[in-house]
Amino acid sequence: MHHSSRFKRLAGSLSLLTAATLVLTGCSPIGSDSGASDSSEPIRIGATVPLSGVLAGFGSFLQWGYQHAVDEVNADGGIMIDGVAREVELTLVDDKSDPAEVTSAIKTLISSTNVDALLGSCTPDLVVPGAVVADAQGVPYIGECAPIEVFTSVKEWTYAWDIFFSVADQAVAPFEALESTGTETNKQVFILHDNGPDGQAIGNDIWPVVAEEQGYTVAGNIEFPDDNTDFSAAIQKAKESGADIVLISSTTPAAISIRKQMAAIGWTPKVIVSEKGAEPVQYAEALGDLADGVIVGAYWDSSFDYPGAEDLKEAFESETGLTSSQHIADSYSAAMVLMDAIAAAGTLDKDAINEAIGQTDAIYAVGPVKFDDQHAAKIPVVSSQWQDGVPVIVWPEDQTTGELLFPVP
Repeated sequence: MHHSSRFKRLAGSLSLLTAATLVLTGCSPIGSDSGASDSSEPIRIGATVPLSGVLAGFGSFLQWGYQHAVDEVNADGGIMIDGVAREVELTLVDDKSDPAEVTSAIKTLISSTNVDALLGSCTPDLVVPGAVVADAQGVPYIGECAPIEVFTSVKEWTYAWDIFFSVADQAVAPFEALESTGTETNKQVFILHDNGPDGQAIGNDIWPVVAEEQGYTVAGNIEFPDDNTDFSAAIQKAKESGADIVLISSTTPAAISIRKQMAAIGWTPKVIVSEKGAEPVQYAEALGDLADGVIVGAYWDSSFDYPGAEDLKEAFESETGLTSSQHIADSYSAAMVLMDAIAAAGTLDKDAINEAIGQTDAIYAVGPVKFDDQHAAKIPVVSSQWQDGVPVIVWPEDQTTGELLFPVP
């Protein structure tokens, strides 16, 4: 694949550009030599990722996406800084799915590793603490794993940016999927959600409103600690409510436990929507047939008409021997956006890099990326459903890769 960043880094290599080239508009080189440093030094990018703990299901995909982007840039000659080509050095730290670890590690990456810019972890629990530190320290930071309403509600950001979907769009998607496929339910939903920032946002504030607007009735709503393991009482209440639809927002371990505990009491609602926790492939691997029919909001599939989408999946699966995840796309793209901005700035001056990030307007492997005045770039949401261990896009119609399985078997 050839990207606009490569064009900026190696401006004389126009012959490398093909029809697949991404053109990053509005990002001509900016800034001054105030960020100049020893030309033998690499460009240092740091990030924390959850390689252990409750969010570990996301971490390995972020790790691969970030590293793949950096390896690709370095293989192409690096980035031109003050007229000299520099390699990119990526430092990744396991944040153990712990916000306190994120805060500590980001501070160390800034003070000891002397990073020029930062990439984010996954979920608001981990993205926001890193963004707060980076913003306070004046270090450009791009996160790509926090719903934008949660991210933008924290503060007015200066150096922190977010590429992800809208939680409001995510909340509407399963209802649209059900309506578009003509399914018949009793129009009653029961909500189960954790007390994390995104769990509270969608469970308390958004799902109830969306359900009512879509003509559904909320039969019950239960919140639980994000480290909860016993859901039997909540599941029993949901069963007794008679609701055909269960909406869940939780971490992956909790999502797996909820589905297993549903099966343990012999209850299978017609529709199960399990946001966040059901997204990683580890969910389907842990549940086997019990994952079939579970719907989860998504934003990427290798079939989408985005530059390099299919190549990204093939690269991941050939290198790792594992099944890919949509998080390889947003992590890879966030890293490319950051490195494109560094290339556009042509300097390691942090203000110049930050300004270039804000001027991003291009289509990446994850889709169109253009930041608004709240430092958020919204990517579209689709509905995915686990079928035979594979995520199948079931809505919208023009992007489907299979038909909706209804009811849950």
